[in-house]
Amino acid sequence: MSVDREAVLAALGRIIVPGGRSMVEADLVRALQIGADDVRFVLEAPDATYAKALEPARAEAERRLRDLPGVARVQIVTTAPAGKAPPVAAQSGAGAPPSLKIGRHPTPQAGPEAIPGVARIVAIGSGKGGVGKSTLTTNLAVALAQAGRRVGVLDADIYGPSQPRMLGVTERPRSEGDRIIPVTAHGVTMMSLGLMMKEGEAVVWRGPMLMGALQQMLNQVEWGTLDVLLVDLPPGTGDVQLSLCQKAPVTGAIIVSTPQDVALIDARRAIDMFDKLKTPVLGLVENMSTYVCPNCGHEAHLFGHGGVAAEAQARGLPFLGEVPLDLSVRTGGDSGRPVAAGRGPVADAYRRLADRLISGGVA
Repeated sequence: MSVDREAVLAALGRIIVPGGRSMVEADLVRALQIGADDVRFVLEAPDATYAKALEPARAEAERRLRDLPGVARVQIVTTAPAGKAPPVAAQSGAGAPPSLKIGRHPTPQAGPEAIPGVARIVAIGSGKGGVGKSTLTTNLAVALAQAGRRVGVLDADIYGPSQPRMLGVTERPRSEGDRIIPVTAHGVTMMSLGLMMKEGEAVVWRGPMLMGALQQMLNQVEWGTLDVLLVDLPPGTGDVQLSLCQKAPVTGAIIVSTPQDVALIDARRAIDMFDKLKTPVLGLVENMSTYVCPNCGHEAHLFGHGGVAAEAQARGLPFLGEVPLDLSVRTGGDSGRPVAAGRGPVADAYRRLADRLISGGVA
């Protein structure tokens, strides 16, 4: 029998915490994850003193949840925001992996904070989904790494993280104290919320928790020394884009679009957003630009051709190049072996793009 989410919330709603409200009413529960027979979440206290006072309520929550039908294991971590008194952590559940505490509300920040060791931050954005932005991020990162650059990828598409699959990573990141140690694949250092969750599990978070998660993945991850950190943004012009440009010194943004008019309309919105955020647009890339039939060699333009280059020229922005539509891109992404790691016309297209960024001092 699967664990009932409503029953879990109802049980937590009957537990009174210091201050007289229930655990749910006090908005202390973070990153609630319910598996087939287990319940895991974080209790985030406003400070270390309150965290200590929460211990009886935490113990009661564990007892109540263990009594629910279908619950075999309970893992509860109590934490206080970094930057205050040393956090208190109480963990239950034998053999449970360490909690990396991703998914809290953002902590106050005076302005953009540099990431130690990271020379440049480049956002990869698009106005709409489905234009191949994440695929381009993965393969561009691999092409840059093959060119000798030290590259990181931050998967900021929190609702739809895809970098773990495309880079072929299944291991969880490690934690050392309050620091997160990212994973490495194909010469690329990578961190993604997808590494913290079961495949297919949805992230059902409000905007503040999204912003808090992004802040943590920027500043709590041990990125090491990087020439460039590529940030794979979600589609659109929302909370994550705004938070990134407010919380980190973004060098600039690359806009990815397919050639057709519908995609270009949304790409223009993305350009306008970065203009309003005072983030330079480094250039535009036309993805799925051409399709060459593997049988007869006929070249077709399934989504049109040249629209992105024309848009870049009209706006006085650099046109960084074209990437063809090819089956190898899809199979490489599904298998965790990016096409840029191999040889061929598509890999060459990513290498040309990487070379333009390196020669332009962007990467």
